[in-house]
Amino acid sequence: MIEGIGAATGVAIGKAFVLPSWEWDLPDQKMDAVDLAKEFERLYEGIRTSKSEIQFIKDEFREMVGPEESSIFDAHLAILEDPEFMNEIRGIIERQYKAAEVAVKEAIDHFVTMFDVLDDEYMKERAIDIKDVGNRLLKHLLGAPEVNLPKDTQPYILVAKELSPSQSAHLNPSYVLGIVTMNGGKTSHSAIMARALGIPLVSGLESNLNLTVQTGDIMVVDGDLGRVYVNPDTSIINHYTVLRDEQRLRKEQLQVLASVEAVTKDSISLRLAANISSVKELETALKHGAQGVGLFRTEFLYMDRKSAPNEEEQYEVYRLVAERAGNHSVVIRTLDIGGDKPLDYLQLPQEENPFLGYRAIRISLDWKELFKTQLTAILRASAAGNIKLMYPMISSVEEIRQADTLLKEAMADLDARGLAYNPNIQRGIMIEVPAAAIIADLLAAETDFFSIGTNDLVQYVLAVDRMNEQIAHMYNPYHPAVLRMLRTTAQAAHQAGIEVSVCGEMAGDERSIPLWLELGIHQLSMSPQSLLRVKHRVLNTTASEAMLVAQACFGMSTGAAIEDKLTAASVNCIPADPGQQ
Repeated sequence: MIEGIGAATGVAIGKAFVLPSWEWDLPDQKMDAVDLAKEFERLYEGIRTSKSEIQFIKDEFREMVGPEESSIFDAHLAILEDPEFMNEIRGIIERQYKAAEVAVKEAIDHFVTMFDVLDDEYMKERAIDIKDVGNRLLKHLLGAPEVNLPKDTQPYILVAKELSPSQSAHLNPSYVLGIVTMNGGKTSHSAIMARALGIPLVSGLESNLNLTVQTGDIMVVDGDLGRVYVNPDTSIINHYTVLRDEQRLRKEQLQVLASVEAVTKDSISLRLAANISSVKELETALKHGAQGVGLFRTEFLYMDRKSAPNEEEQYEVYRLVAERAGNHSVVIRTLDIGGDKPLDYLQLPQEENPFLGYRAIRISLDWKELFKTQLTAILRASAAGNIKLMYPMISSVEEIRQADTLLKEAMADLDARGLAYNPNIQRGIMIEVPAAAIIADLLAAETDFFSIGTNDLVQYVLAVDRMNEQIAHMYNPYHPAVLRMLRTTAQAAHQAGIEVSVCGEMAGDERSIPLWLELGIHQLSMSPQSLLRVKHRVLNTTASEAMLVAQACFGMSTGAAIEDKLTAASVNCIPADPGQQ
């Protein structure tokens, strides 16, 4: 048994397929100056072909798992357009008279080495991106074949030193039972994609594992505990076979809860809605029993294009979502761009710390026409269904008032054009920065509802970048400071008589249910994949007992103690068989 990092949950049992790694050994020979033009043409042709392939992979993957995960490939396209990377390649060709493939290989090695020595997991992921893009370009320059995953064999467990995003995009759950990688962690691209596809993954294993595993070996992958077994004995296989079958049965049993209301044993109702980025994700959410949309991320309408979507394009998407949701409400968050989601056509400035910089509502209030176009489209769609409007990253009363001024201008424009909209559309704000939580009473007087975005709130309260593996262990949603922020926000909303919901990852963590019941938060929005699991917990919860657990948590001084208390309460209240709810 070998210990690693459980990066995607679940159990897999099957034969190994060891993915070979390309190791390029290129002759460092000079060429004649007269051949420079030919080498540059070869380089540009390789870049064009690589871009086309990456775009195809992105579109294909987007259809499978949605726009958020597929946006990984925007970074790959950006690398092929990055002046620093391309200037390095051109400089080697032009000044050292080296072939295009040699120049690409040296540029890859230069940047990968530079990023690898940094003690920063995010930069190490960028090194993988450069290696992936560079290898694709090299294969075209050398005419080398693609290393493809097998599709004509029995399902297998994929073993690789590291899995590039391009390879991850071709994963098929029908063939890939589980994944084992030597490198990477919970925030790696392969982990994100494996979780999106529901494939168990263990990463960060000892580098010599690939020497002990051969294609055809029997393997067991435990993505929950981060364990891998190679050619285990019968008792291990039998144990995990039972565990795997129980997990499959549990998923099937949970599906029967799709049409059941989320009500505690003592008759307290919770409304479970979905976070979505596309109409396709809404279809999945509705199959899992979502009561509308608690967060529609609109930024993906703006990404992967050369200009912003116009009013008509946005209106059609918003209208379709509103109509498909029926009587349920749809909360549309206005453009939340910046930070980790740049837009090339806005030419936003490079920032040393973009998460504390020019993003979300700050951009919208500067780019007024861009913002008004979106507001107008949302307003028009409000005539077709129960749409609510939400501003992201609010930190002051002034920002709400400025946004509302532009909203009124959009309404006046629609009045002049004779187009229908809901003049009483509800306006809400995201509570995701400490400033908003601290002045929640002031903000509540300006708006119709709050939605607590716990992902950003936790990282800002604790000053912890959750994508940085060096400090990821410090990212604790159950830190007492986070719980106090939640309580302050909920109390302000209740005192003002406005709705308050939660739409971050904590909403999809069933252990948090006691906290929401104690705080009087009865509306949660989460990924479609979390809906049935959370509903099952609600159905097996007695609210009065859960609130006692939460009260004890609010009196604790450490995040570890709070998490342990909530975990124990969750385990004790849920029966093994969802059918017993």
